[in-house]
Amino acid sequence: MTLLGQRPERTASPRRPGPVSLPLGLLKTARPRQWIKNILVVAAPAAAGELFTRQSATQLALVFCLFTAAASAVYLINDARDAEADRAHPDKCRRPVAAGQVPVPVAYAVGGLLAVLAPVAAAFVCSPMTSALLTGYVGMQLAYCVSLKHVLVVDLVVVTTGFLMRAMIGGVALGIPLSRWFLITTGFGALFMVSAKRYSEAVKMAPEKLGATRALLTEYTTGYLRFVWQLAAGVAVLAYCLWAMEEGGTGLLPWRQLSMVAFILAILRYAVFADRGTAGAPEDVVLRDKALALIALVWLAMYGLAVADL
Repeated sequence: MTLLGQRPERTASPRRPGPVSLPLGLLKTARPRQWIKNILVVAAPAAAGELFTRQSATQLALVFCLFTAAASAVYLINDARDAEADRAHPDKCRRPVAAGQVPVPVAYAVGGLLAVLAPVAAAFVCSPMTSALLTGYVGMQLAYCVSLKHVLVVDLVVVTTGFLMRAMIGGVALGIPLSRWFLITTGFGALFMVSAKRYSEAVKMAPEKLGATRALLTEYTTGYLRFVWQLAAGVAVLAYCLWAMEEGGTGLLPWRQLSMVAFILAILRYAVFADRGTAGAPEDVVLRDKALALIALVWLAMYGLAVADL
């Protein structure tokens, strides 16, 4: 019974996703900001000088879309699986699935559909090997979401392998042989950035908050993570230099050898942020620092001249 003139209290009803909010929520859950990583699909064709034909450009555009769909599937399934835990997190509670903008069954259904369709489509429009690589990527990433992210060292390897698969798939789709130096440089370069990010997370957070966002951070020491990114940087530089010195050229200048300077400068510049504990997402580091972006552009120009043999 209510007092005279006082409105009865209303219980809050759960928010239902509207016709516009649901697609927007699905798009946000697919992490559009992370799609920039998938530009790595052009790495192998660019290294082989097979990037500028119309057929290659069309095929790579398809591969980019397929890999983006596969990666989005993993994000959707991951957020659906972690919805309850994310609701208790101060930041992750804003994710569309946790906030109720995208129902959990819908996230599972769309994620599962993309996880199946991307490899199947790759088998028809690209090649069986491309489909196998996409299937392996999806399976590995789902295993990471379920359990591998809790396994010491293996978590670093899985994230690094994800970057390596991005760099490989363009060459696989176009039937381009992958150089051993390309694979070593790309793999250890990715490990350098991944371990630098983990190190930065570890040094920035107070000890009692280390496990709040990434449970394994309590298991790693900052000394170990520093060792990993320093080791990875050294191996990446050595592999790149061996590749550059191995190949000759008939151009005006030895662009391939000169590109070593820009590559080493880029690694050294990135290491500054790693050492300070401010090396977050690789794309954010490059876009935030003008000097690093300029060095990257110079390296791309030299590399392009080396491939074109000008």
